[in-house]
Amino acid sequence: MVIKKKTLARWSIAICVACVVSLGVMFAYSYSSRQPRKIITRSYNILRANNKDILFFRSIGKDSLFVALATDNKAISFGTTESITSGEIRRIVEHNKKHIEKRLLSLDSIADVMQYYLDVHNVQDEGYEMVAKHNDVVKSNIKQTQALMACLNSIPESARLEILHIDIYENEDSVAIPDIFIEEGNAVWKKGLLLKIGRSGEGIARDKSHRWIRGTWIADTLVYGIRTDSIGTYRGAFDKERKAAGHGNYNDSKGNFYEGHWTDDRPDGFGFNINTENIKAGEWKSGKYKGERMNYTSERIYGIDISRYQHGKGKKYYPILWNKLNITYLGKANHKRTNGNVDYPVSFVYIKSTEGTSIRNKHYHADYKQARRHGLYCGAYHFFSTKSDAAKQAKFFIKHSYFNNGDFPPVLDVEPSDAQISKMGGEKVLFDAIRTWMSVVKKHTGIRPILYVNQSFVNKYLSHAPDIKREYDVWIARYGEYRPDVRLLLWQLCPDGKVNGIHGDVDINVFNGYQDRFDLFLKTQLIKQ
Repeated sequence: MVIKKKTLARWSIAICVACVVSLGVMFAYSYSSRQPRKIITRSYNILRANNKDILFFRSIGKDSLFVALATDNKAISFGTTESITSGEIRRIVEHNKKHIEKRLLSLDSIADVMQYYLDVHNVQDEGYEMVAKHNDVVKSNIKQTQALMACLNSIPESARLEILHIDIYENEDSVAIPDIFIEEGNAVWKKGLLLKIGRSGEGIARDKSHRWIRGTWIADTLVYGIRTDSIGTYRGAFDKERKAAGHGNYNDSKGNFYEGHWTDDRPDGFGFNINTENIKAGEWKSGKYKGERMNYTSERIYGIDISRYQHGKGKKYYPILWNKLNITYLGKANHKRTNGNVDYPVSFVYIKSTEGTSIRNKHYHADYKQARRHGLYCGAYHFFSTKSDAAKQAKFFIKHSYFNNGDFPPVLDVEPSDAQISKMGGEKVLFDAIRTWMSVVKKHTGIRPILYVNQSFVNKYLSHAPDIKREYDVWIARYGEYRPDVRLLLWQLCPDGKVNGIHGDVDINVFNGYQDRFDLFLKTQLIKQ
């Protein structure tokens, strides 16, 4: 076959063009494949007022509250686009301000409860450092919440509000992809592949109740995780059944916080629960709070209370040897919690003075003078009668008792039975009588009296008189191994203690706090005449 020169030239040109085009396509493909691909790695929203950034958040919830509201955007990821009008934003801002106000009140109450706990404990008490650490968290939360409120309050009423959505892009090659496995049933998948080896690293799995746990595995064992359910979030250790076990903490939607030891998904062992009303720090058993065990050492402040019975019964008389007083036994219920030998000085003494409107302790005056002579802080108490007028009882107590400079506050001893309370007209009549006695004695002495009650009275009645519970210090009789779960000043921890220099059993009391707290009490709450 003969090919003409002209035709050959045309074919050559076509082939060259094709080669150039092919090379161009190959180059373009090669170039495009080498170009870094941009991906979104973080996103958030900005609340703006008159073009000024105010706060940052992730989204707006169904309850019209900002989710992950913060003063900076550094910790916010996966923000969703929000498209709403300026008027709607204003309504949401006002709603969030009211919510934050309530949050601050709650945090202030929690801080007050925690400060009380720290005031009456120190590093010698079990769990003190754990509570102190959480107290720092609460203080930090208060500062952060106050900062959020300040930002919202800075928005002028006439400001034009808007929400600006921000996406942060990075090169795909520079983004660190987390090495996470996801478990479904008995299969474990990692980056799309079914694993055949033991798990280690970060992972997501379910427990038997189908709750998701994001945690850390070592050699196929979950060592730490975060689990959220419909009530709250648990952070801590797990057992082989993926139940909370070991140390962990739990926040619920009602504002309760627990930190401590867990067994079988329930608080068990030492831990503390804190809310706006109280703190329960101590031993837990299967989710129930048992109480705080107090360790008895020489650093605590002990005292006694006495009446005519410490001088014997009937015709037999026993003098008190005031120069030999020393506590040697804390009673049967408390001997297991003593640190070393019990050999504690007596720092204060309460002496029964009167009862009702006619009964007097014939040893009161002599015992008071001897106690003061031997350097003891003294106080007088009155045993309340349900059969006598409260004001008359107060005047009878005042007439026959000492209230000298430096004495402890006077005490009203209230120990009626249920039948006696009912017979006098019920608990309202009783509490009105207590208020009357307290008022009369306070006016005379210039100091708030102390209310002495037992544990059963606290459990059944005291919560019905919140003003009394709030305004007066409590001295409680509880003869058990656990510290009373009230804000108390003194704890009568046993009726069967032993004291050198006193015949028979003696009521032993411990001040609720250590020396610094006791010094403050001496400075601010003693009688000044």
